[in-house]
Amino acid sequence: MSDTSADGDDYSAPRPDAPPSTALTEDRDYLASVIDLLGVLAYTELIAFERLAADAATAPSISEEAALALMATAEIRHFTRLAERLAELGADPSSAMEPFVEPITEFHVQTAPGDWLESLVKAYVGDGFATDFYREVARSVDPDTRALVLEVCGDTGHSNFAVATVRAAIEADPRLAGRLALWGRRLVGEAISQAQRIAADRDGLASLIVGGVGRPGMGLGELGAMFSRLTEAHTTRMKNLGLAP
Repeated sequence: MSDTSADGDDYSAPRPDAPPSTALTEDRDYLASVIDLLGVLAYTELIAFERLAADAATAPSISEEAALALMATAEIRHFTRLAERLAELGADPSSAMEPFVEPITEFHVQTAPGDWLESLVKAYVGDGFATDFYREVARSVDPDTRALVLEVCGDTGHSNFAVATVRAAIEADPRLAGRLALWGRRLVGEAISQAQRIAADRDGLASLIVGGVGRPGMGLGELGAMFSRLTEAHTTRMKNLGLAP
């Protein structure tokens, strides 16, 4: 994904009260929150690499296999950047990722695609929702961390590839649209549940959203606006695929 959502919202703009980069060395609670954020993103990128590599192996053509393999290499580069930054902050990357292994694994078990097209919809719709969520969180962090989050949430080329492939399949067989639309709606429901679980289980991540000691968080109005943006972006993605939201 790019630094804008599917409907063009700019996620690079920080919140007015976002902390300065010096907070990483001056506020231990804030540093722990950033390590949580980079940890969940690192494991997400690692799993994305594994999934893309597996999808490449089942691609119906050599050109599609090559396209997914190239995307997988981009994901592992993102993972490496996050792991390096975690080490720079004094954190062990494996330990930073460990709290997120169970919820992320459970999400992927619950949303295992049944075929090639479902895997593309999952990557575009499900992963897209998660990416938008983390970019929203990034508006509340320091400039250095925000820049890294936006970098690793950048588009690997999967968006255009998924849209073109799914739309072509639906054009060839319109009966696919209903099944894939139901799949897309299920994915975003599961993605919302996963985001809520991760935020609830990790005080550090939650504090980046709702605030902590000395760091104001989002009010109810801001939280409502955030979820409205996430919902609108999901609706746009579904329409991009030629599916009913």
